[in-house]
Amino acid sequence: MATWSELQHTQPRVVPFILKSLEKDRLSHAYIFAGESGTGKREIALQLTKSYFCRERNGTEPCGQCVDCRRIDKGNHPDVHMIVPDGASIKKHQVEFLQKEFTYRGVESSHKIYVISEADKMTASAANSLLKFLEEPESPTLALLLTERESALLPTVRSRSQQLSFHPLSKSVFSDKLQEMGMSRLQSLLLAEITTNFEHTNHLNEGDWIAQARSVVIQLMGELYLRPNQVLLTLQDKWLPICKDKEQQEAGLDMILLWLRDLLYIQTGKSDTLVFPDQQDQYEQLALSISQQQISEHLSSVLEAKRHLNANMNYQLVMEKLLLSIQGV
Repeated sequence: MATWSELQHTQPRVVPFILKSLEKDRLSHAYIFAGESGTGKREIALQLTKSYFCRERNGTEPCGQCVDCRRIDKGNHPDVHMIVPDGASIKKHQVEFLQKEFTYRGVESSHKIYVISEADKMTASAANSLLKFLEEPESPTLALLLTERESALLPTVRSRSQQLSFHPLSKSVFSDKLQEMGMSRLQSLLLAEITTNFEHTNHLNEGDWIAQARSVVIQLMGELYLRPNQVLLTLQDKWLPICKDKEQQEAGLDMILLWLRDLLYIQTGKSDTLVFPDQQDQYEQLALSISQQQISEHLSSVLEAKRHLNANMNYQLVMEKLLLSIQGV
């Protein structure tokens, strides 16, 4: 069970604001939790719900053991209602059912909470029904609307709710979360540098792609500097076949950029921040024969390759031009 302290590590701005409201008993009647997937919106909504109902809480921290906390964890608290999309959208009848439920007196207390996941997927009629409910709730209620697309909510819904922006996770926190989910440290370090969005991460990790790409990048860059006659063959046989779509191609260039940045970090004494820490011995070998100026020029070549890719240049041509540019051909 996460604590408020742990959740504050994830969202250092949102959590203190909520805690202060809890301490002063000044919670708004409705909140919009807006932010990317994986930023802790649902976890913080559940923690707030437990703090709201827990009768044994210590300050703002719910006990986690009482009947209320256990029921909320199991999803069967009678005064807590969760709404998720029914198919592709949240429909009017779901909101109307919620309104009907809230006309009844609270089973465990006089208060009720409802949490709407993917609130931006409400149909127009559902959003209008919710608007009436926000304006005239049948009983003391707390509404938590979770969304990745705040702009898709009705302006009137937004204006009647307290909006809290969930910022993308820091790279270190994101890497830790990936490791908690079973990913290796080396892969999580790399992915956290490329993206802190779980949906993007899931795509890059399909079929263990990130592990394959990482291995080939290491081979490709090693050959580029130590066995240059082999590098175009490796590009053709191993790199191009695994970089099939635009996201993979962009991520591949990001990996090359990060590999070069690690080499520069070795040159400048920052070996504790490597994204490819298992390559430190090779970096130190290469650092003896290449200058910081050259590495900086090679980094610029990768950035130019990224611009060419974004301009829809053929990926094979982008990569060939990049490798030849680094080789000074």
